[in-house]
Amino acid sequence: MQTPRKHIEVVAAIITDHDRIFATQRGYGEFKDGWEFPGGKMEAGETPEQALKREIREELDTEINVGELFDTVEYDYPDFHLTMHCYLCTVRSGELVLKEHEAAKWLTRDALDSVDWLPADEGLIAKLRIHGW
Repeated sequence: MQTPRKHIEVVAAIITDHDRIFATQRGYGEFKDGWEFPGGKMEAGETPEQALKREIREELDTEINVGELFDTVEYDYPDFHLTMHCYLCTVRSGELVLKEHEAAKWLTRDALDSVDWLPADEGLIAKLRIHGW
């Protein structure tokens, strides 16, 4: 009998500023150095929006406004299945201080392909382009 795959459910912030999108580079773990949209795991009892606000406060010392759900990505990594709820967000206050990430960049539409996105995030880039980014 096959063991069920581990399932991880996370939230991600597509933080926009006019014509730029904020991307972060992982500084730890299996996917170290890969680029992603910041966020993290939801805790018991949290809505996705609450989890996203908490994660961005913890990781980037920033308060965000969580907008509409842009996409829910389902992606099979070799060791687990990922469900990632991705919301369009803007900065409400704070300076986006890196507490857990190795690096970060504001990317314009022309620069979206200039970083090595993690596999689950690659599909989001294509969808952002379709929606005018």
